[in-house]
Amino acid sequence: MLITVKKVFSYVIIGVSIGAIIHNWIPENLIVNLLGSENPLGVVIATIAGVPIYADIFGTIPIAEALLLKGAELGVVLSFMMGVTTLSLPSIIMLRKAVKPKLLVIFITICTVGIILVGYFFNAVQNIML
Repeated sequence: MLITVKKVFSYVIIGVSIGAIIHNWIPENLIVNLLGSENPLGVVIATIAGVPIYADIFGTIPIAEALLLKGAELGVVLSFMMGVTTLSLPSIIMLRKAVKPKLLVIFITICTVGIILVGYFFNAVQNIML
């Protein structure tokens, strides 16, 4: 258990720091305009925004909480979290050394389309439930 804590602790600290920045310094109307229900491309933006970030799921939880509190939709936040953990650029670079380019493109395409579909699905369910 101590090994796991050591492994994820830095990611949690980074995630909490980013979450604090989002919560305290990024204006709520900016988050709502980019990731709220008024922007139909919010899921796509969130998925792409996760690509340059390298973190595990524990590091994205504080960021997700801050985004939700600022008015981002549930599907958008889930898309961001999945984009970070699945499509991060460092992970793709490491995968490139293990798989052929064609397979990597197929993997990225399927994952991206799946993440976006799941994001829109959860946005629709969230809107129906409210």
